[in-house]
Amino acid sequence: MTRLNVTLDDEHSEKLRILAERARVQEGTLARSLLSSALDEADPDARHLAELLDSIDGAFDRAQQGLAEGREGRTVSLDDL
Repeated sequence: MTRLNVTLDDEHSEKLRILAERARVQEGTLARSLLSSALDEADPDARHLAELLDSIDGAFDRAQQGLAEGREGRTVSLDDL
């Protein structure tokens, strides 16, 4: 099993909290289930990957920001994570 940390914005975090409360499960349990379902439905064909990435709001801008931060040396060593 691989551990993955995901950060949600306030709106999605609140929605997850409400859904978990209604389902009477822990938020992490519900998040794992939702992510697993989304991954099961995702098309692994590389031809569709760009389309998938383009559908994520702000993804390109965040990627560009990450590149700029890397070039400026504002990074964290993997050993420090």
